[in-house]
Amino acid sequence: MSIEQAKEVLRTESEAISSLIPRLGEGFKKAVDMVCSCKGRMVITGMGKPGIIARKISATLASMKIPSLFLHPAEAVHGDLGVVTKDDVVIVFSNSGETEEVIRLLSIIKKIGARLISLTGNPASTLAKNSEAVLDIGVKKEACPFNLAPTASTTAMLAMGDALAVAAAIRKGFTHTDFAFLHPGGALGKKLLLKVEDIMRSGRENPIVAGDKLVKEVLVAITRARAGCASVVDNNGRLLGIFTDGDLRRRLESETNLLEQKISQVITKRPLTITKDKLAAEAFKILKENKIDELVVVDKKNFPIGLVDVQDLLKAGLV
Repeated sequence: MSIEQAKEVLRTESEAISSLIPRLGEGFKKAVDMVCSCKGRMVITGMGKPGIIARKISATLASMKIPSLFLHPAEAVHGDLGVVTKDDVVIVFSNSGETEEVIRLLSIIKKIGARLISLTGNPASTLAKNSEAVLDIGVKKEACPFNLAPTASTTAMLAMGDALAVAAAIRKGFTHTDFAFLHPGGALGKKLLLKVEDIMRSGRENPIVAGDKLVKEVLVAITRARAGCASVVDNNGRLLGIFTDGDLRRRLESETNLLEQKISQVITKRPLTITKDKLAAEAFKILKENKIDELVVVDKKNFPIGLVDVQDLLKAGLV
């Protein structure tokens, strides 16, 4: 029985969202215009469950580079209305459109000069009549078995609020790079903002050896640097090749005097490289596609200046 009840809840709420689509029209266009032309901030408010939805939409707007804050209607009439300015757009969430705490704000908001958008299930309500743009989020019934608890109505509010936020963000030219910039701690932010120079090993952690060094000397340099390879350079300091732990294991199987050979004789020539200005995500792609663990970072003249190890990408959260 509980599964059937859950299915009915989901059907009811999905129908509530679907029913919003044919209602999108001039009111929605007006709301988007108001958001995009706002010179101040979006001030989002609502009481009770709609207030919780309002908080979420405020956060969504802010994450899409549209300055926004949540204003609690009860706190607003006790001084917090001071955050509202004539340059702001206020978005009010109220299913009935007659919520007492919300209605008390309307006259003051109008006196301040802020513009008003409402998301309400009652287009004939006091709230709707005092709004420049009205988004009808009315539902036939709640998913609650008693048709009382805000369920389908708040789902509709959330969906319409998201639609407004996304449509406005697209109109304002919001890009995935903007999103990454505002989410530097998230996975997308790291992929789009973190560069090779931010994670590469350099200095003592980046062993660079001359081509005439013996293999045993290079192994000491690799060990001291706690690296998995060494960059091998010519007399001018330009990259000749790379010597890795994998090269060592493969050579040991067939060469008995490996440790006494010059490193230039056993290196992997023309290794894959990357420049420091590239995205760290690009370095990860190269490592993954070529099934290697290290990538030499070079400058424009092919001088090795750093090293990217797959472990560095793990620590940065890119893997």
